Amino acid sequence: MTTGYVGRRRGGELVVTRRPEDTELTPDRSLDLVNHSPNGFEVGYSGSGPAQLACALLLDYYGDEQVAREHYIAFRNKVVSQLECDGAAACWHLTGEKIDAAMATLTDDVVALADGGRPSPTLPENWRAVSRPDRRVFQRADCDHYIVLGDGSEEWLVVLCSQGDRAYPAPLAHRTVAEDADVERVIRELAEESNDLIEPPEGER
Repeated sequence: MTTGYVGRRRGGELVVTRRPEDTELTPDRSLDLVNHSPNGFEVGYSGSGPAQLACALLLDYYGDEQVAREHYIAFRNKVVSQLECDGAAACWHLTGEKIDAAMATLTDDVVALADGGRPSPTLPENWRAVSRPDRRVFQRADCDHYIVLGDGSEEWLVVLCSQGDRAYPAPLAHRTVAEDADVERVIRELAEESNDLIEPPEGER
């Protein structure tokens, strides 16, 4: 029997069981990766509880922290937000085959690793350059701010954004830069603007 998951309500709270072992899935292990909802899981919308469940499911099913971290937002949006668990007798079933099928289609909403990437000599110490095949991405190591560099037809679009619990990153600031301009300077400016909005924790400056 292949691995699967069942969710049902118990006293109003969502309880998730791993089959065939019938062991209860808790947020504890996934909280070491992302801390969206320490009080429990939820389904049926794109928010904190579903985000925690998405991370916990991927971490438990694949046993791979990087896979869980990079794909839990997209998995929440595509799968967990669509699960329903209403009424005393209602429950949902999620098979391993469905998880694999969903993951095979996920190409967007990949979250940069909070502790990943590499230091950049041109950026503040709390920023990292994150490897992405399709675009240049930079991320703050101490909060969920990102700088994304998009290649336009004759200019660069440099966006400072924040993910949070949103389905898509919310832009905080942006610059449109000519192709022959100093793009690295603009990236530095947005990184400093982010640092001015939210100061790094003491000891990480």
